[in-house]
Amino acid sequence: MTGKKRFTQGIQQRAAWHIPDNQVTPESVFNDRRNIIKALGLGALGASLPGQVQAGIFDLFGEQKAQHPFVTQGLQYTTPAKFVLPNPKTPEDKVTRHNNFYEFGTSKSDPYDNGQNFKVDPWTLTIDGLVDKPITLDLNELTTRFALEERTYRLRCVEAWSMVIPWVGFSLASLLKQAGVQSNATHVAFETLFDPEQMPGQKSRLMGGGIHYPYVEGLTVAEAMNDLSFLAVGLYGKTLPPQNGAPIRLVVPWKYGFKSIKSVVRIRVMDKQPPTSWNQLASSEYGFYANVNPEVDHPRWSQASERSIGEGGLFSAKRIPTQMFNGYGDSVAELYKNIDLRKFY
Repeated sequence: MTGKKRFTQGIQQRAAWHIPDNQVTPESVFNDRRNIIKALGLGALGASLPGQVQAGIFDLFGEQKAQHPFVTQGLQYTTPAKFVLPNPKTPEDKVTRHNNFYEFGTSKSDPYDNGQNFKVDPWTLTIDGLVDKPITLDLNELTTRFALEERTYRLRCVEAWSMVIPWVGFSLASLLKQAGVQSNATHVAFETLFDPEQMPGQKSRLMGGGIHYPYVEGLTVAEAMNDLSFLAVGLYGKTLPPQNGAPIRLVVPWKYGFKSIKSVVRIRVMDKQPPTSWNQLASSEYGFYANVNPEVDHPRWSQASERSIGEGGLFSAKRIPTQMFNGYGDSVAELYKNIDLRKFY
C-alpha cells in the first residue's frame, strides 16, 4: 500500500510552536548519526563505558548483519493544519542507519545492523492498571483503531543535538480516554518488549549499555493527557522500522529524547511515580521529568545550546540556543507552574 495523505481543510491558524519548512531535518540526516556523539565528545554514558562500546559492539560480539532490510509499509493519515509541513524529499535509505536503541547495541549503527530481523507480528500492546476498561491492541489495531495523523516535532537529545522529524500516529490521550483513567491515578508507566533473543543488547550488560531491562519510562497523568504526547506508528509516511521503535513508540517533544520509549508492549496507569531506566542507572544525570531546560546543565556538558542537525550533518550544523521545553512552552509550561524545575529536572 502506498502512502497517501488526506489534508484537514479549513484550519488556517498554526500553533505557536509551528516549525518552518526550512527547519525540518532531512530524512537522510534523521538516522545518519554514526559520528555525532564522537564528534561532540559526548554520550549517554560517556567515559563510563569502555572504548569498544562506543567504537561498535557489533564487531566485538561478531553478530551477523541482516541480509534483507526490514520491510515497512505506507500509512494512510491526515495532517491537521497546525502540523502541516511538507515531507523532506530525501532518499529513504538515508533514514535507517543511525539510531539510539541500546536493546540492539550502543553504537549508532547497531540498531540497524542488529535489528533488521526483528519480528513485530504477532504484537500486543496492553493498557491496564487504574483504568475502567483494560485494552489490548494487536498489530493491526495499532494502525486502524485510531485515525492516524502526521505531526512534525522537534527532537532534542540529552546529548545536545537536535532534529525535526515527521511522525505518524495518534495522541496518547485518545487511547487513555478509551481505557478510562480512574480518578486516583497520578502516573502512566511504559515498558519496552523484553526479548533477549531478538534484542542482543538485552543479553549483555556491556552491549546493552548497563541498563536493567526491560526499558521502562513514565509520565504524570497530566503529561500523558497533554495533546502533544503522541504514540507514533510511523515516520516519513511509513511504518516504523525496528531501529526507530517498531511497531509503536512514545514521542514527547518537550522532553529529552530518552523519554520517548520505543517498541512499547505495556502502558500501565498507576497511583505512584514509576521507575524509569536512565534514572535508575544514573539518577544524578537523568531525572524523572527530563524536560528540555537550557538553564539546567547535564553534569558533564551544557544544555544551553544544541547542534541543529541539517542536511550537511554535524560539522555543518548550526549551533542554536536551546529553548525551554524545546519550544513547546505555550502548550506545556502550565503543567509545571508549581514545580522547581532545577530540583525536579
